[in-house]
Amino acid sequence: MQIIPIPCLSDNYAYVINDKDSKTVGVVDPSESLPIISYLKKNNLNLNYIFNTHHHFDHIGGNIELKKLYNAKVIGFLGDKHRIPGIDITLKNNEKWSFGNSEVLIMHIPGHTLGHICFFFKKEKIAFTGDTLFSLGCGRIFEGNHKQMLESLNKIKKLPKDTNIYSGHEYTYKNAEFCMKYDKENINLKKRFEIIKKLRSKNLPTIPSTLDDELNSNIFLRCDQNNIKVKLNMKNDEDFKVFKKVRDLKDDF
Repeated sequence: MQIIPIPCLSDNYAYVINDKDSKTVGVVDPSESLPIISYLKKNNLNLNYIFNTHHHFDHIGGNIELKKLYNAKVIGFLGDKHRIPGIDITLKNNEKWSFGNSEVLIMHIPGHTLGHICFFFKKEKIAFTGDTLFSLGCGRIFEGNHKQMLESLNKIKKLPKDTNIYSGHEYTYKNAEFCMKYDKENINLKKRFEIIKKLRSKNLPTIPSTLDDELNSNIFLRCDQNNIKVKLNMKNDEDFKVFKKVRDLKDDF
């Protein structure tokens, strides 16, 4: 299975999924249609499915035009069927769905929005996390609350450590700067930041990361670690309070 990041708008990624064995093609979170159409034409591919992790315009903006042009089916969360344009296939939390020869697990991960989901390709160990888990970051809290976001991140943390994480934006450099501010002794983080600097200097994607990368260097997944709590003067505080503090700090960063 081939995953191709397609830059969209100013800092979004859509992802073309090409299952060459079954000749099934999908796209995740097309914020606009033209870059997707250009890639599909260039590679002589037909589009079968449009995956949406959530309803924000910068993740669904290309739905209607792509659906019209390719007769592709739009897939989204059942609870967001009224907010996702052109939706055909509605899926629930923990439901399993087939894409070509692959089994896809639907994970409801609210916090950024109430209807946010992750598409986890089990055999391939690929997770499309939208705006919930970023490389070295997590999404802002818009419709949900901090408790929901922490629970969603903890759910993702239980996936296999070698899972490839494909998130919705190229935010990694800025996220790395924030993580460095509050976790600067983290050797794993320092190494990642050097790699990130090189990639961005060449205008290359920093995506995907692995879940293991994130567990070792993403401060939002490390709010249960004593060294993080000590640095924030929250040694005896529960994980949720630490997470809320870190998220609030990032909002003002």
